[in-house]
Amino acid sequence: MFWWQDEVGQGVRVAFTDRGAGNLALHTGDDADAVRARRAALERSMGVPGGSLVFLEQVHGTDVADADRGDRPAVPTADAAVTATGVPLAVMVADCVPVVLVGKGPRGPLAGVAHAGRRGLLDGVLERTVEQLVARGGRGLSAWLGPSICGHCYEVPADMREESVQRIPAVAATTSWGTPALDLRAGARERLAALGVGVVEPSAAGSSCTRENEQLSSHRRDPGSGRIVGLVWRARPRGEDAP
Repeated sequence: MFWWQDEVGQGVRVAFTDRGAGNLALHTGDDADAVRARRAALERSMGVPGGSLVFLEQVHGTDVADADRGDRPAVPTADAAVTATGVPLAVMVADCVPVVLVGKGPRGPLAGVAHAGRRGLLDGVLERTVEQLVARGGRGLSAWLGPSICGHCYEVPADMREESVQRIPAVAATTSWGTPALDLRAGARERLAALGVGVVEPSAAGSSCTRENEQLSSHRRDPGSGRIVGLVWRARPRGEDAP
């Protein structure tokens, strides 16, 4: 179910699923009841209350949802979310970069997730997410980059690469077969470093490139493979039963 997971400090866990968890997206044409059952199984594995995991309606934008607001929609339309109260968060991907952020806050850990696809990365979704965490008193921020398509596999038209490189030079890449490409992970690393955020790239069995690793979902390789997710939640105290 998990490509990688670990406790990263302050009682917070970060994880990224693989295809063993099944498709976790409701917008890919899969049976909705089956997707909801997989999400419920994921929550049980995480040890969080049923229905507490916040998914987003992702639109390749830069809006950041405040998961702590009492009047927020059950499924916010946004490409990032933040919490200061430990609300479990999820971000869906199938080639884009899933980014999970954790930092220290005035009254405990702060956390966030962001969907860093090409458009969102160029338009500032990571900057907006970090701004929201800092506005809540966040400090000592670290970011975990989950599985995504690599620069050797993400082929794009030459004019798209040129446009992207003008915004974030670090994304310039060439495929393994010699055509123009983008390295979204390199762009995310550069943006986060410029914001003073420490970057962690977890390693697990097999490639972290979604197109190369068939245990991960890739829209480029297989549009029907669904979505994997990046997760952040507060670990339950040892010995305390999950609901």
